[in-house]
Amino acid sequence: MTHQTVGHPAPVRPGLPDDPRADVAEPTPSCPVEITLAALHGRWTTLVVREFLRGDHTFSELRRALPGLSDKVLSDRLAHLTGAGVLDRHRMPGWPPRVRYSLTERGRRLGPVLQALWDWGEPSLHREGHSR
Repeated sequence: MTHQTVGHPAPVRPGLPDDPRADVAEPTPSCPVEITLAALHGRWTTLVVREFLRGDHTFSELRRALPGLSDKVLSDRLAHLTGAGVLDRHRMPGWPPRVRYSLTERGRRLGPVLQALWDWGEPSLHREGHSR
């Protein structure tokens, strides 16, 4: 009889990638999870990304879609998401100058990430003491 581990690959465990970067003792800037969390960092960021998953937007369109979001925070989120490679910024010709933002391919890949976060958190809403 052969030992169980001989000739058999290690079991795959969901959430534990087979990558040396996953076997660190402290967070590192090159960790893909840390990069994703940094891109989504900040209050309102996930809602801004959600709006872009619905389509391209100008600053004014986002203000209407998220009326509780201040102009300053919206400007900060747009700059942050553009810098993180999530959004592209397109200046449109004409006066006054207008800018239209759209998701990059990298940004579109955040859709399933947000869905996974929703799916993970959704059962918590039904637990006793977590309803609003």
